[in-house]
Amino acid sequence: MQNEYPLYVANQPEQINHDLEVRDKYSGEVVTKVAMADQETIERAISAAVEATKPMRRLKPYERQQILQHCVKRFEERSDELAMSLCIEAGKPIRDSRGEVTRLIDTFRIAAEEAVRIEGHVHNLEISSRAAGYRGFDQRVPIGPCSFISPFNFPLNLAAHKIAPAIAAGCPFVLKPASKTPIGALQIAEVLAETDLPEGAFSILPCHRDAADSMTTDERFKLLSFTGSPDVGWKLKQKAGKKKVILELGGNAACIVDEDADIEDAVERMIVGAFYQSGQSCIGVQRILIHEKIYEDFRAAMVEKTKSLKMGDPKNEETFIGPVITESDGERLKKWIDEALDAGGNLLCGGGREGAMVEATLLENVPKHLPICAEEAFGPVAVLSRFSDFDQALREVNESPFGLQAGLFTKSIDHMLRAWDELVVGGVIVGDIPSWRVDNMPYGGVKDSGLGREGIKYAIEDMTERRLLVIRSQGVS
Repeated sequence: MQNEYPLYVANQPEQINHDLEVRDKYSGEVVTKVAMADQETIERAISAAVEATKPMRRLKPYERQQILQHCVKRFEERSDELAMSLCIEAGKPIRDSRGEVTRLIDTFRIAAEEAVRIEGHVHNLEISSRAAGYRGFDQRVPIGPCSFISPFNFPLNLAAHKIAPAIAAGCPFVLKPASKTPIGALQIAEVLAETDLPEGAFSILPCHRDAADSMTTDERFKLLSFTGSPDVGWKLKQKAGKKKVILELGGNAACIVDEDADIEDAVERMIVGAFYQSGQSCIGVQRILIHEKIYEDFRAAMVEKTKSLKMGDPKNEETFIGPVITESDGERLKKWIDEALDAGGNLLCGGGREGAMVEATLLENVPKHLPICAEEAFGPVAVLSRFSDFDQALREVNESPFGLQAGLFTKSIDHMLRAWDELVVGGVIVGDIPSWRVDNMPYGGVKDSGLGREGIKYAIEDMTERRLLVIRSQGVS
């Protein structure tokens, strides 16, 4: 990791200050300093994006593809560096950090493939005699300058899910990375600066939320894509004006374990879903609903496996549980756990905290209105409960105000299809945890979990508009 990082305005690095300190999330030490954008810098970036609108639109599909392919090659070459920077700035265990770098590469590779697949349609307009001789066609054109705000928990890949489709679609953009984890986005910027993108095609600006207000309200942006907390996301939507808004927000994902499930397999996957990167995923497993016939066996196996997880320095290969993003987040989680226990919940394992390190924690018999069940925990905590009737379990999943993804372990085709029909979520994952995602699938939520879908093809659809051409043929008999 470098001693300092510039921000990027109109494709160019600028070390205008060293105002943002980035800390090692495990040791707490300052590891680098980053330039922070002020309002004047943000204005220059927006103006440059507007100027880049036509040059970006004129890029041929193969040119966009070549730019994205260059990024894939460079990310592969820098994969070890990217993973270690991610491990340090986000506190993500090194094995998980390598996994995110792999997904970064996948996301840009998919975008390179999709860049040459953005196609229009031929429309049959001759639906009555008055339309005889008319033919219709449409093409997808870039929507224009886009504003992106990315979160701290996947600093590389969730930034990539905005940047890569924008390049494929031909949209200039300004991106604000999370102030706690800005390095990943700036490393992407280093690679983008090596390409032939038109001047002004991208700006990546660490900045305070107040300074970035214009990224939401400025009418020169035609789309705002935000990934982060529901409270912030919905407020931004209210302020966004006429522009299109895409929100990827929070959740408290549930997973149902039916009576015919393979307990050993379900436990192995549930450990990943609940405790991967210390539970800091919007589709992390938070609520586990287990059929009463297998509840005791599942609970025993889950507790045993959870107790075996190694907690410590994320740079160690054996570490599974690293720190949560801040000590205050650790304090909040501990408070929620203690509230659950005071209300009659049972602590099965974990429950301890030291600074930003929170033990992998399992609870049961927790009143469902408490925050640890009803809100987004965003930490290494999961709550077990039992059910006797499958429809009852579906209703319980739907009681949440969130609706991102849900998981289901069952061998019953009827239960699979019923869950798909009845669960009010953006995706149902059968035979696996709700945390499962690959980067070409339509991913997103409903209810308080957001609007729109990510996944490169679907993001490109949001970043483009249909433009219709109608031709009247004269002299048609």
